[in-house]
Amino acid sequence: MLSNPTPGRPAPPPATTTKHLIIGAGFVGLGMAQALKAAQIPYDQVDASDAIAGNWYHGVYSTAHIISSRRVTQFTHFPMPASYPDFPSAAQMRTYLNDFATHFDLQPHIELNKTVTYVRPVEDNLWEVTFADSEQRLYKGVLLCNGHHWSKRWPQFGGTFNGEMIHSKDYKHPDQLRDRRVLVIGGGNSACDIAAEAARVAAKSVLSLRESVWFLPKTFAGIPATDWMQWWMPEWVQRLVGHGMIRLTFGQHADYGLPQPHHRLFSKHPTVNNEVPYYLKHGRITARPAVRQVDGNTVEFVDGARDDFDLIVCATGFNLAYPFLAIELQRVQGATVQCYGGACLSDYKGLYYIGWGQARGGVGSLIAAYGPVFTRLLQLQDDINIPLGLVFKALGQQLPTTHIGDPQNVFRQLNLLRFCFPWFTYKAHRLDAQSPHFVNQPLPAQTPASALTVY
Repeated sequence: MLSNPTPGRPAPPPATTTKHLIIGAGFVGLGMAQALKAAQIPYDQVDASDAIAGNWYHGVYSTAHIISSRRVTQFTHFPMPASYPDFPSAAQMRTYLNDFATHFDLQPHIELNKTVTYVRPVEDNLWEVTFADSEQRLYKGVLLCNGHHWSKRWPQFGGTFNGEMIHSKDYKHPDQLRDRRVLVIGGGNSACDIAAEAARVAAKSVLSLRESVWFLPKTFAGIPATDWMQWWMPEWVQRLVGHGMIRLTFGQHADYGLPQPHHRLFSKHPTVNNEVPYYLKHGRITARPAVRQVDGNTVEFVDGARDDFDLIVCATGFNLAYPFLAIELQRVQGATVQCYGGACLSDYKGLYYIGWGQARGGVGSLIAAYGPVFTRLLQLQDDINIPLGLVFKALGQQLPTTHIGDPQNVFRQLNLLRFCFPWFTYKAHRLDAQSPHFVNQPLPAQTPASALTVY
């Protein structure tokens, strides 16, 4: 059923059953909206926040810059301004995404301050979406673009800390660190950015690493590191290039008092940061292993060292979560969604998990390549009864085992699918003929166990 529109919001059209709903108006959600609009596929779009741009609006600190280059981060069909640096700031990214939405006239389809609380399949292969204001709508399909930088993951250790402990998502400005004894837990890009900020303004900056990480320089020979990686390079070649950059820029981990990482380069996200090695050499950052326990203001590390702190920043990442989905649709295992074709289920059609993976490099170029392929898949789904995921599965695709993606491999796979799409369509119709009566299994109306805000 449809409720009366809220003042100040665009009113939804009287019928939504022929449309898709995009949940989220961040980088991925906006990119998918533009792709659907270009393909003339009707859609609505909602976001729980009061402005678009997702994490670049509500989730990053004021001094943040992208770590992938402008060239690979921008949508290829909407380049960033030539005046932008190789690594634009958070403010520039917000401006860019707003300009993207304006250029493609996406705002009329976006409803802000609209939180989704429940999504379930109902009769006639439709999807019922319930919102926090109790409104319910029926949609043909739902694109989940709510992001993965909002459900905070916290470290586990014993004891009680008497100082302040925050998550990296709660860090917004260097004044939060000024003249304080700061411990940053984590080895990712946010952790190292905050530790470097603390090295400049805090009384003490300590970086706790559960395991050592690969530090990749932001630039090499004046060129952003991500721009050295080309579409034709298999991962082993990229790894060889990466090791060359690391050795010639930083040397070895032992030179900084750090243990050698136990994983291969690119099997986990590298940390793109020049400042932490620099400040380690200057004694402005001290590296420690994992935290064992806390006692008042004292932190004990697993090597037995103890130190006092006023502030702990937990840059320990985020959970991949879809709290508004029915239990039967919770397909997250660890950091991966158990889906095919990067987005599709094999037992339900019309629900698409978009943007949950974390490819090395910028998201814009990937979404620009993925969007047109995805819209062709949506149009194919209109012509067949079985789910697209079942087609991918029947053709031999395996469920993902990692959330880390090689962007060059993604580009190659998309080009292959684009080239082979007539064959893929033929196979889909052949498989569909074997299950002409497939329908989604409706699920009961109920409130999901968790009611987290999503973006």
